[in-house]
Amino acid sequence: QVQLVESGGGLVQAGGSLRLSCDTSGITTRIITMGWYRQAPGKQRELVASISGGSTNYADSVKGRFSISRDITKNTVFLQMNSLKPEDTAVYYCNVRLWPGNAYWGQGTQVTVSS
Repeated sequence: QVQLVESGGGLVQAGGSLRLSCDTSGITTRIITMGWYRQAPGKQRELVASISGGSTNYADSVKGRFSISRDITKNTVFLQMNSLKPEDTAVYYCNVRLWPGNAYWGQGTQVTVSS
C-alpha cells in the first residue's frame, strides 16, 4: 500500500522560509512524477511544483522562490520555500504518480504565512 506523509509545515512570517518533506512507502513500481500541490480556503487545488526525472516544473507564482528536489534512494521529495508571502498560505499536498498511471496523495500539511 502506497503511503505519503508530509512534514515541515507551520507558521512563518512573510519573507521567511520553510522546507517541506514527503516521505513515501510501499512504492514498488516506477515513479513517473513527484509533485507538490496546494489548496487555499475557497480555492481549487493547484500545482506548485513537480519533478520528473531530471526535469522540474513550477507555477509562475513560485518561480525563483521555491525549489523542488528528490532523494531517489529514499523516494522522498522536498519543497524548499523561500521568501514566503501571505498568499502562499495553504494546505500543501504531496503527490506521486506511478507507472502505469495511478496517483497518490498525502494528507497535507498546513503552511501559514503571516504578514
